[in-house]
Amino acid sequence: MKVLVTGHRGYIGAVLTPMLHQRDHDVTGLDSDIFRSCTFEGTLDDTPTMEEDVRDIVIDDLAGFDAVIHLAGLSNDPLGDYRPNLTQQINCEASVTLARLAKRAGVPRFLFASSCSNYGAAGSGFLTESAAFNPVTPYGISKVEVEHAVAPMADECFSPTFLRASTAYGLSPRIRFDLVLNNLTAWAFTTGQIYLKSDGSPWRPIVHVEDIARAYIAALEADRELVHNQAFNVGLTTENYQVREIADIVQAIVPNSRIEFAADAGPDTRCYRVDCNYIGRRLHAFKPQWTARRGVEQLYEAFCSVGLSLEDFEGERFKRIAHVKKLIRNGELDEDLRRVSVPTMALAV
Repeated sequence: MKVLVTGHRGYIGAVLTPMLHQRDHDVTGLDSDIFRSCTFEGTLDDTPTMEEDVRDIVIDDLAGFDAVIHLAGLSNDPLGDYRPNLTQQINCEASVTLARLAKRAGVPRFLFASSCSNYGAAGSGFLTESAAFNPVTPYGISKVEVEHAVAPMADECFSPTFLRASTAYGLSPRIRFDLVLNNLTAWAFTTGQIYLKSDGSPWRPIVHVEDIARAYIAALEADRELVHNQAFNVGLTTENYQVREIADIVQAIVPNSRIEFAADAGPDTRCYRVDCNYIGRRLHAFKPQWTARRGVEQLYEAFCSVGLSLEDFEGERFKRIAHVKKLIRNGELDEDLRRVSVPTMALAV
């Protein structure tokens, strides 16, 4: 298939795109690449790229594609909370516009990066795809609003699919340290502390970034009737953990580490357990490969290899919100998170 992947240079996209190439798909990427200096290990592939803001896509950009995989957006709660109106503009309005343009351009399939954050404050019962939404952050709200707006667009010519990923973890060339398993492992490696900012009681479903990529490929390659206007929780039902259980796994793997709680640690309103059995029943090609324990082992080996430091982990390079604020201070991004053009005269100085 000829596939457009928005956000292909992000945490998930940098893993998914090479896997699509391995499956012989014809892939083009679209990414504003504001995190271009944040590559952790290795290099990104040379996928043909439209270096463009997702808010600026026009119908001609979409001509001739068989599918759009839409990953682009503000990817976490700190970025989502930074300026909620931007989260609404980028994650919601631009996504809905992209879907409309894709339909007008005759793109048959539209795969949207939704999230289990849709369920928000849901308690400890297992949630299927029919569970009520209860998002508690601008990020989660934006994902819900896109699903509600795009699902009615489905018809015989336009087939949207909504992949609600569990909380991601694992190694990527564009690694994120704001994700719970990645974060706790990095704390343990760099400081010896497994630092919990909550009381450790909230439930989280977690899934390796490579398994998220496998879910997209399975949905992309599935018969249309299996995925048409369907939502899928992405992960394994057995991979739901309380945060303190993830901390215990990290402590068992990272030598000389110990669990510490922040002085103000308390309950987290984001608490949900997710039933992921439907995607396996519907898409037999989706076979997750990772567990939390293997993921911590992978990260620990990578941190040993690169010599991850606390400055790297907590600094402006790999912390998304800190990096964005740095780019704004340096005049490389404006307050609307758009790249600032450098005048020709300045380039000659």
